[in-house]
Amino acid sequence: MTREYLFAGFGGQGLLFSGKVLAYKGLIEDKNVSWLPSYGPEMRGGTANCSVILSDEPVGAPIISYPDVLVAMNLPSLDKFEKSVKTGGYIFVDSSLIERKVERDDVNVYYIPATKLAGENGAPTLANMILVGKLLEVLGDYNMDTVKQALGKCVSARHADLLDLNLKMMEIGRDYKD
Repeated sequence: MTREYLFAGFGGQGLLFSGKVLAYKGLIEDKNVSWLPSYGPEMRGGTANCSVILSDEPVGAPIISYPDVLVAMNLPSLDKFEKSVKTGGYIFVDSSLIERKVERDDVNVYYIPATKLAGENGAPTLANMILVGKLLEVLGDYNMDTVKQALGKCVSARHADLLDLNLKMMEIGRDYKD
């Protein structure tokens, strides 16, 4: 089985980190993995997206044209990538930042007020992890052991104090009912 993910939004929203956590989770689970970051020229506040492919087979190329899963954290990203999601795929929208609804009816859509939830829980910069927790739960792939291991690989030693907070945000996403 192969699943292709696209995380998209503004630089500084943690999209590349989200993709890295998912990629490490795949590695821990013995999947073949591709992780490809893409930055706009503006740095923080500019465009950023991250493609992740997890597969039981070797990954031939890291480029994703038609993702199975889209995580959109800003309106320009939803506008740009909504039409490319495969029929039957999944779109996760940060409804705190995106007011419009997805126009398609052939995909599964989840509206999560991730930025609002993160702020209410003392971690305004971790909305991305709320969305990752929700997508893993929806896809039936939330395994606490591998989630902890992946976070352990991605959170630097300098920020080790944020490991539990990242995990808490993922659990908030996992448990969120829309």
